[in-house]
Amino acid sequence: MAGMADIHGSYDELFAAVPRLLSGLLDDGDAGGAVAVFVDGAAVVDVWGGFADAARVRPWERDTIVSVFSVTKTMTALCALVLIDRGELDPDAPVARYWPEFAAAGKENVLVRHLLSHTAGLPDWEGPVEELYDWTAATARLAGQAPQWEPGTAAGYHSLTQGFLVGEVVRRITGRTVGGFFAAEVAGPLGADFHVGLGAEHDRRVALTVPPPGADEDYTASAPGRDATAPSTATALRVRDGNSLAWRRAQIPAAGGFGNARSVALVQSLLACGGTVGGVRVLSPEGCARAREVQFEGVDRILGMPCRYGLGYGLFGNALGWGGWGGALVWVDPEERLAMAYVTNQMREPAADNRGIELVMAAQDGLKGLRA
Repeated sequence: MAGMADIHGSYDELFAAVPRLLSGLLDDGDAGGAVAVFVDGAAVVDVWGGFADAARVRPWERDTIVSVFSVTKTMTALCALVLIDRGELDPDAPVARYWPEFAAAGKENVLVRHLLSHTAGLPDWEGPVEELYDWTAATARLAGQAPQWEPGTAAGYHSLTQGFLVGEVVRRITGRTVGGFFAAEVAGPLGADFHVGLGAEHDRRVALTVPPPGADEDYTASAPGRDATAPSTATALRVRDGNSLAWRRAQIPAAGGFGNARSVALVQSLLACGGTVGGVRVLSPEGCARAREVQFEGVDRILGMPCRYGLGYGLFGNALGWGGWGGALVWVDPEERLAMAYVTNQMREPAADNRGIELVMAAQDGLKGLRA
């Protein structure tokens, strides 16, 4: 196939459209990326290609890892679901039961499920970027903040704040950081190469994020549908922040996770397979079903578009999952026992970025052949 970017890894022939599409994305100018499709907890596609750096010198390797930004939310949600499963966390309890200081400024009626479904009224990170790297300061700031709306009545995407909110509840219950809990209870048992709070030993494997064509490292995350006339006090996050060493080391459980497509699809296969993957049981089937219970349906006032939120996941028809700034996506279809993940170091402008969904559609085509 002349002119097609080289793709490495392996795939079932029925799913050949997936690596072909990844190759096309690289041909179109993307630096690098990886895609994994798991069915019944096993990989039917595990491919990667391109380069791990903007200069296109370092090839993307089998063990290259990259920031997946908000796909990390699905990992943090899983930690909460595990604690709910164990009876240590009640989704209908006030957050203040676990985190007494959180009751300040009119938040005594915020429930745990409000944190998981973006309905708690604390969507904006208003502190300096540097404070994101200081867990105690970040959570204290949020504990003191007043909600922007009556909790539970509306949704507004908590892009950076959700991880601190859910994460502090996890920490109060377990005495461990989200990253520590996730490593011990989820990633470790499954053998998944996904990290919230990245150790220095992994730095050489990281593919730094490449801004969209024509943009530099000062390119910022923005909510496409946000009313431009409505003033926002939210701090803008730049690509250079996400690429910083401080970001990598910190616990930023809404957006600071690093992994590859294989590890994301492996972990989230738990939700596709009733909580057990490769003989390792992390969740009960009931715990998996809980993730899909609709908490909010309507227009998200930050994103400016219709959303359906379950407990920690976006809901899309029968599927659940979430995307990250820059293009990463995880998609889980429990009916088909499918989990698909796409990760990339190449940002595109969000309005023109359909890469993840196109890959999902290619994977679904392969599934038809597999089930035939």
